[in-house]
Amino acid sequence: MPWDPQQYERFKSERYAPFGDLLALLDVRADLEVVDLGCGTGELSAQLQNYLPGSRVLGVDSSRQMLKRAQSHASLYLGFVNDDLATITGDWDLIFSHAALQWVDDHPALFARLWSCLRPGGQMAIQMPSNHGHLTHRLIQQLAAESPFSEALKGWQRQSPVLPIDEYASLLHRLGAVRIGVQEKVYPHLLGEAAELMEWVKGTALVPYLERLDDDLRADFLARYQERITAAFPQRPVFYPFRRILLVADKSPAGSA
Repeated sequence: MPWDPQQYERFKSERYAPFGDLLALLDVRADLEVVDLGCGTGELSAQLQNYLPGSRVLGVDSSRQMLKRAQSHASLYLGFVNDDLATITGDWDLIFSHAALQWVDDHPALFARLWSCLRPGGQMAIQMPSNHGHLTHRLIQQLAAESPFSEALKGWQRQSPVLPIDEYASLLHRLGAVRIGVQEKVYPHLLGEAAELMEWVKGTALVPYLERLDDDLRADFLARYQERITAAFPQRPVFYPFRRILLVADKSPAGSA
């Protein structure tokens, strides 16, 4: 079950809200070599390129469906490639990522690898959801542990690799960052009803579960999940406090490790 750009963008304005906050944290300079990890449909990559005068931005994503949409934004200064975010290489002035690295495991190893790809004097700017403890996610895990889904999934459940914010600060310090900014922010969203909560996670957190189930079990999983999410959130509208981590770090011009 591939990523569905149309499903993901059903809540486009809500999902894109932290992007502007992350941009505001950047040290804006001209003529940078930039990689945008998890570029998705490319719309925000284009905004990033416009925000950094004369800079060349390479958008990277593992979803061919997303990249098919992204190609409409390609230009002389903006390109896109299909690649694994965990194994990215290169030599970059800015490593940027908006709502993507939560899908990559082992963040201490990941951040160390990304840091090694950052040029002296470069900057890392990352935004990730930290909402994995919310009831919407807990209900998915509870359902996945029940029959017949547990058998079909062979006991698999996705564990979020996202760390507490103080651990990211410590990790960046160990890597040699000379300016560290790590914050967690709640983005309040008001959704019409519980069914919209299901549609939200259907575009993200549900994807790795649904892709592991056959058509019949997938339909059953969604039906049961809708029942539980409706029972858990009977009010209208539904207040959805979405937590996200925003972090920035600079590498010493002298090239500290």
